[in-house]
Amino acid sequence: MAAQLYKTKSGRLFHAGAVAIITVGVPARGKTHISRSLCRYMRWLGVSAKVFSVGNYRRDRMGSIPNEYFDPSNEEAATARLAIADECLDDMISWLQIGGGQVGIYDGNNVTEDRRRDIRDRLLAQDIHPLFIESICNKPEIVLANIRSVKISSPDYIGWDPEDAVKDYTNRIEQHVANYETIEDLSFPFVKLMNVGEQLIVNNVHGYLQSRVVYYLMNLHNRPRTIYFARAGECYNPRSYRVDADLSPEGENYAERLKNFVLHYRKEKLKLSNKPENQGRPLTVWTSTRKKARQTAIPFAAEGIPVRQHSVLNQINPGEVDGLTLEEIKVKFPEEVIRSREDPYRHRFPRAESYHDLAIRLESVIMELEREKGDVLIIAHDSVLRCLYAYLFDRPETEIPTISIPRPCLIEITPTAYGCKESRMEIMDDTLE
Repeated sequence: MAAQLYKTKSGRLFHAGAVAIITVGVPARGKTHISRSLCRYMRWLGVSAKVFSVGNYRRDRMGSIPNEYFDPSNEEAATARLAIADECLDDMISWLQIGGGQVGIYDGNNVTEDRRRDIRDRLLAQDIHPLFIESICNKPEIVLANIRSVKISSPDYIGWDPEDAVKDYTNRIEQHVANYETIEDLSFPFVKLMNVGEQLIVNNVHGYLQSRVVYYLMNLHNRPRTIYFARAGECYNPRSYRVDADLSPEGENYAERLKNFVLHYRKEKLKLSNKPENQGRPLTVWTSTRKKARQTAIPFAAEGIPVRQHSVLNQINPGEVDGLTLEEIKVKFPEEVIRSREDPYRHRFPRAESYHDLAIRLESVIMELEREKGDVLIIAHDSVLRCLYAYLFDRPETEIPTISIPRPCLIEITPTAYGCKESRMEIMDDTLE
C-alpha cells in the first residue's frame, strides 16, 4: 500500500466500491500473470486486493488429477469442478463483503457464456461491480512459451518429464477449447487482451478502480526480461542534496567496475543459455538527473549502451535536514525525529519529501518499467531503489525505509507469472575483461 491516495478505517477507498475482476480464457493465455500483476498494482495503490485462484482451490482439495478429469463429457468431474469453482467464488464474495477487501480477482477459465452470466448475476446481487478480462492468444509461439515457462513447473506436473508435461497440458487446453465461447454480450463490462498486451478492446467499463485496471493492462506484457538495480557511485559531498556534487575518484572507479561487471555477467549468462550473441536482449540504462547517477552511467554510454535520464528517479528531497548529521538533526529537530521513528514511511522533515511522496512520484516510471520489453539497469539513490523493489516484490509500506540496497551490490530481478525472483551479486573489485 505504498502509493495510496488516502487511508480509511476500513482499509477501503470510500469512493470506489467493491470490484470483482473475473478472468476468462482457455489455459496458458497468461491469466495467472495478469491476475497476480494486477493484484500487486492494486496493493501498490493502497487498495485491499487478493487473488482467488480456482486452480489452487482444486489442487488443495483434490491434488493432482488425470487429464480425463477435464474432459467436457465427464459429467461427474464437471460437477465436482464447478462445486470447487463456486466455493472459490463464494469465498471471494465473503471477503469483499466482510473481510475488508475491495478488489477480488477470480482467477479461472470461465469459458462459457452461461457461467459468466451466473457469476455476474451473483456479484451484482451483492452490490459488487464485475469486470471481465478475457485473455486471447492467436499466436502459437506465445502459448507454447507460456506452457514451457510456467505451466510445466506448476504443482500439477511435479516430477514429470518436461516434454510429457507439455503434451499433457496441450491436451488439457484442447479439452477447454471445445467449450470456449468468447465474450459477445455487450452489456458485460469487459476488457479483451490480445496476445498479452498487443491489443486491448474495452467495453462498458466505468468507475475509478476499473479505469486504473485498464490503464495498467495497457502497459502489461509477459515477455522475458531482467531488471537490474545498482546504486550511484560515491560523490564528493554525499550528505548534501543541494550541492549535487560530482563523482569522487572512488565513485568513478566504482562506475567503471559496475560497467565491467554487468557486461561480463550478461555475456557469460548468454553463453550458458546457448543463444548466439545477436539474440541477447538489449540493455538500457536508466538514471536520475542527479550528477552522481548520470556520471555513474558514463562508462555504459561509452560502450554504446543507451542511457536515459528520468527526473522522477531523483532521490528524496531531505528539506531542511540537508547536509546535517544524525546528531545535528536530533539537536535541531527533536520532535521531528520522534515523529520520524513513529512513522518513517510517511513522515516529512520540514520542507522535505517522505517515502510516500516518492512512491507516488514514481508511478510514471513504474508504468514505463512495465512496458519495457528489453533489459533495464536502474542506477539511482537507495531511497528510490527501495520503493521500486517494494513495488516489484509486493512489500508493505512499513518495510520500505529499511530495505537493504548496499552500494557494492548488483541486484538482478526476474519477473515471472507467479512473482519476481532476485539474486544479489557483489560487484567485484577486479576489472573484468
